[in-house]
Amino acid sequence: MNKSLKIWMNGELIDWNDAKIHILSHVVHYGSSIFEGIRCYETAKGSAILFLDEHIRRLRDSSKIYRIEIPYSEKELKDAVISTIHANSHKSCYIRPIVYRGQGALGVNPHRASIEVSIATWEWGTYLGDDVLETGVDVRVSSWNRVAPNTLPSWAKAGGNYLNSQLIKMEALMDNYAEGLALDVNGYVSEGSGENIFVVRDGIIHTPMSGQSILPGFTRQAVMHIAGELGYEVKETMIPREALYVADEVFLTGTAAEITPVRSIDKYPIGDEKRGPVTEALQHHYLKIVQTGEDPYNWLTFI
Repeated sequence: MNKSLKIWMNGELIDWNDAKIHILSHVVHYGSSIFEGIRCYETAKGSAILFLDEHIRRLRDSSKIYRIEIPYSEKELKDAVISTIHANSHKSCYIRPIVYRGQGALGVNPHRASIEVSIATWEWGTYLGDDVLETGVDVRVSSWNRVAPNTLPSWAKAGGNYLNSQLIKMEALMDNYAEGLALDVNGYVSEGSGENIFVVRDGIIHTPMSGQSILPGFTRQAVMHIAGELGYEVKETMIPREALYVADEVFLTGTAAEITPVRSIDKYPIGDEKRGPVTEALQHHYLKIVQTGEDPYNWLTFI
């Protein structure tokens, strides 16, 4: 990965190579971390962070679900994000705030472990490839399902949740696919290893419901908002697996993936095996905001 100069740890900016934790930190053994993935874009009006307020609020929501008391206010966390970007002289970057349980407990009960907070920034391009926003990607339905409701809280962006995502991603890559798609416990479409999914059929846009073991992403929310303004009908609904194979278009959304078209699923061609017109229209309006800085929705925080 592209190293930066500084990482913010517990209120201080320290050198990248000095940002370390102890091997007996609770998070190493039990995955007890909460994190966010945020993008800062170099727009025509200057550098701006997309959905900063929303991401920091979700960081606190996730922490609340896991009974973690973050020792910083939302304002302090936002200021720390901006300070880290400036310290690394980034015009555009990926931002990773993470809250984790440190030393003090090494049993399942985490309450005696310290609460640590770090923020890292680095340069990171298109998540699934440099040209995929136009050409699309090949994906497969994973043999690994998303966890059932009331097992792990999917609305919390917790480190431990991503063990499931790793299995989905590694399986896909080993079979020469760019990404894997998980079904929920009932066999309906849930999400990718790190992206939400949309399925277009006869001009109607479908996406799984927020209760189907998905992390309801902010790019997902933005796409639904933009689609409504463009006159598309958007349905949050249960999507059977076979609906993927007969879709006119399928695309994935996420902070890292942005809006990425899918050209095939399980070797079934999707549409014309490239970006479709609905996907292109949504991409155009979404990317226009982060490229020009013209933001009618107040999604950007300029720094």
